[in-house]
Amino acid sequence: MSNEKRQPHEKSTKAVEGLHPPIEPVEGNNSQEAVAIDERPSEMALSEKLKSLEADNKSLQDRLLRALAETENVRRRAERDVSDARQYAVTQFAGDMTRVADNLARAISSIPEEIRRDKGPVRTLIEGVELTEKELLRTLEKHGVTKLDPAGEAFDPNFHEAMFETEDPSVPRGTVTMVVEPGYAIGTRPLRPAKVAVSRGGPPRSSQS
Repeated sequence: MSNEKRQPHEKSTKAVEGLHPPIEPVEGNNSQEAVAIDERPSEMALSEKLKSLEADNKSLQDRLLRALAETENVRRRAERDVSDARQYAVTQFAGDMTRVADNLARAISSIPEEIRRDKGPVRTLIEGVELTEKELLRTLEKHGVTKLDPAGEAFDPNFHEAMFETEDPSVPRGTVTMVVEPGYAIGTRPLRPAKVAVSRGGPPRSSQS
């Protein structure tokens, strides 16, 4: 009975062993090492790659510098536009106020000298009008508006309007000899040109005049 029981066990053992073929020894990885060596980039390829990266870096630096310069230009233009807007926003209002100043000046200039010497109420009224004109001009100057009274200065067509010429050999040619009506400027721009008389006689003006 013991022999019959062992025989089926031996057969099953052999059958199981047949399912697992013997493992053969693995040879060395020489072929894989050869492929890895072949795949390493050559020194020339590395040099070309480095040159390409350097060129890309230089291009990016140039683009960055241009972008920074353009940003700075935009900032300066914006600051200038804001400054101009603040300075010239009152142009229309200033033009209207200059006519008020003209009327005050005309009122003062029309008063006879003998009345000016009077120490009564009229004198007080005259002084009040003069103070009002001065305060108005100070207020205009505070907002960038200046009065142009160019008597004795060189004629400037940007700020002066020549009404007529005069013969005056005592002054160089092109000198403003009389101001018919004062002008006004706002910032560096003319608000209203001064109406003047210009000398056409005398020696020419020097470059330092």
